[in-house]
Parts: sequence; structure tokens; C-alpha cells
Amino acid sequence: MSYDVIVIGGSYAGMAAALQLIRARRKVLVIDAGKRRNRFAEESHGFLGQDGVDPAEIAGKARGQLLAYPTLTWVEGNAERAEGEKDAFVVTTADSARHHGRRLLFATGVSDTLPAIEGLGERWGRNVFHCPYCHGYELDQGRIGCIATGPMSLHQAQLLPEWGEVTLFLNGAFVPDEAQRADLAARGVTIEETPVARLEGKADVRLADDRLLPFAGLFTASQVAPASQIAEHLGCSIEATPFGTQIQTDATKESTVPGAFACGDAARVPHSVSLAVGDGAWAGAQLHRSLVF
Repeated sequence: MSYDVIVIGGSYAGMAAALQLIRARRKVLVIDAGKRRNRFAEESHGFLGQDGVDPAEIAGKARGQLLAYPTLTWVEGNAERAEGEKDAFVVTTADSARHHGRRLLFATGVSDTLPAIEGLGERWGRNVFHCPYCHGYELDQGRIGCIATGPMSLHQAQLLPEWGEVTLFLNGAFVPDEAQRADLAARGVTIEETPVARLEGKADVRLADDRLLPFAGLFTASQVAPASQIAEHLGCSIEATPFGTQIQTDATKESTVPGAFACGDAARVPHSVSLAVGDGAWAGAQLHRSLVF
């Protein structure tokens, strides 16, 4: 069977794109490995109409709505390889099944490379966050720690005082100059230069000198990369951003390989559920237009 579009990745962006296409009565295959980036979070915030809802509930409801359309096929598993060209792509899954499609959409999401700090990984998405718009309000203007990962962390530390009293842990990631230090001081940000040893409790920071500093929540900037290299192996160009790397696309969300599109966290910055859904909806419409014109 040949599909109009094969969507690789069935999270928010992929499903938003698929919805536009199946409502145009196009045959769509979604291949999904079931690993949403926000699977560790108990609540999703900042998404209109779904504020405070379990992200798994949002994704499950969306999938159920998509499956009600007769032109949608959903396959659970990993897409291992993509090859071919516009109007003649082939995607091979981990079980060696081969799926044919006229267009491809990479909505693979991203993987996060976190600071190598003991205790941080298990708190990621629960007490350690990357987006204050998604999680800042719930900290109730309490004490916030910002763990630096590089020069971009300056911007994060400058923004976070909107949500509480901020301490910036430089942790050897960068050295702010005098003007930057003055700006942070004017915003009420405390700079802590002692390295972080580990995280304890809910969101407590143990320093190398054994001091323990408690916080309502912590923020850090992970480095991201597409969660799968399948697009790169097809020949899609990958570009650098201040947050890591992503699949390069034009204004229509088409990659550098004709007929292969990309959307969501793997193809745009910054990242949130709302932005992923919007990006996916736009990509779906543009994919449909590419099949018509």
C-alpha cells in the first residue's frame, strides 16, 4: 500500500500535521515509537484549553480523534531508515516492514543532553525544567535556581526573575562580564560561583563546599538534537541553533530533500506543546498543498 504522507513521530506536532491531511481525505501513515519528550511531566501548561492537563491525556485524546478518520493508519514502532525521492519514498521499520509514500514528514522530536550533575536526570520534567512559561507559575514566586550550561543561560537567568527570586549557578559553564553581572544584580539575581555537586530532595542544590540551598524549582538549558538520525541519513541538512541542532527547513517546512518535510521540536526553536501543535498544523497544510499544486 502506498500513502500520500508518511509521518515519522506521533506526538503533538506529528498528530497536528496528520489531522490536516486526513481532513483533506489523504491517506496518512503515522509511525510512532511512543516516547514523547514531555513524558516525565505530570501536567502540561500554557496550551490553550488544556492548561494543567496530564500530557499523556492530551496525547491519548488526540490519537483517539485521529483514529476515527478512515484514511489514517497508525503503526507503533521505530522507523529505522528512509530512502528514495519525492513521490517514491520508502520507510523501513524495526520489524523490516517497508512502507511507501509520496511525501515524508519528520516529527521525531528531540533528545535532551543534560548537565552531568548527580540527581538532575531523575528530576528532569518534574522539578528541573527548561521553559518558565510552561512551569514557572506553579513555583508560586518561590526561590528558583538556574544551572548554567553555557552563555545562553544568561538570557534564562535574566528572564526567570519574573517568576521568583533567582540564583544563577555558573557551575564553570561561562563567566559573565562586568556589564552582565551588573544587569543580573539589577534584576535581583544572585550569582553563585561554587560548583554544583549534586541535587537532593525535591529541588535542593548541594554545592562542592557542602552548602545545601533549597529551591521551589530549578531551570537549566539542555542541548538538543533530533531524537532520530533518520532525516540526516536521508540527506536532510542539519543546522545549528543556540539550543543545539535541528532539521533545516524553509518557510513551508520542507527540508533540503524535496518532498521531505519536518516540524515540531526537531525543526524549530523554541519548544513547547503549543508551538509544536502550531508548527505541525502548518506543516500538514503545506504538505497537502505540495500534493495538489
